[in-house]
Amino acid sequence: MMKQQQQQRPLATSAVPPPSLLSQVGMAGSAAVITVSFIHPIDVVKTRIQISAEYGNMGMFGTIKSVVGEEGVLGLWKGVNAAWLREASYTSLRLGLYEPIKVVFGAADPETATFMKKFLAGSAAGAIGSIAGNPFDVLKTKMMASKGKQVPSMVKTAKDLYANQGVGGFYRGIDSNIVRAMVLNGTKMGVYDQSKGYVVAATGLAKTSLTTQFLSAVTAGFFMTCTVSPFDMIRTRLMNQPSDAKIYNNALDCMIKIAKNEGPLTFWRGFMPIWSRFAPTTTLQLVIFEQLRGMMGMKAL
Repeated sequence: MMKQQQQQRPLATSAVPPPSLLSQVGMAGSAAVITVSFIHPIDVVKTRIQISAEYGNMGMFGTIKSVVGEEGVLGLWKGVNAAWLREASYTSLRLGLYEPIKVVFGAADPETATFMKKFLAGSAAGAIGSIAGNPFDVLKTKMMASKGKQVPSMVKTAKDLYANQGVGGFYRGIDSNIVRAMVLNGTKMGVYDQSKGYVVAATGLAKTSLTTQFLSAVTAGFFMTCTVSPFDMIRTRLMNQPSDAKIYNNALDCMIKIAKNEGPLTFWRGFMPIWSRFAPTTTLQLVIFEQLRGMMGMKAL
């Protein structure tokens, strides 16, 4: 009996405590900043297509050719510094808070957790993240939309916006951004979480397998594109309004005007570049996040 207790003591003292909430948010932010550094050009192309019928007619590859030809290769990385700050605030919270919020929604147990509970947990995390990241989202959108070879300064863009619209200018489109973030993160985390269960059941692979994570993330990226495109269009239009003018009063007004003046299918304009951005972004973010969690001794999502 004494011998058994001595053998058990090292096991008890060697247990690794779970990472703090701050660590989880930090891991999510690190994964997001690394990912956006590579994916940002696709976001620039997507934004140009959404705000301009001219770019919309060119399509994804035509827009890339036009931007590179007129603005140089660096034109595809306009606003990347604002994107880094946006990911460090918005994405770090929406990814890092997902698991803690799952506990609150009663979705922590894989045996009893429904897709709706996972979707709601992801939506709540997305809403919190969008509030924190909205100012950087506005700056990023305006910088990506700017034409010309000169790379826009984030500080100057922020000063101009503040001079014309005050603090409220940094929260343009906050209503549509929160809804978009809720739909996006709810779909992303809910589908990813649910898909992992299907992949594991179909293949026998573990949840920690890179193949499981990759297939689940790719699936989540496709469904995200389907559900988020309309909200993404509205958010981009609201955030890119001229600093000295107001074309749309709010998200609802923007939606009505787009549908009336340009047709309902306009909400899915840029579907391919959005998917081209979501697929690699979602895959890289989630796989890197999962690997960092594993290094910290955490279980897979």
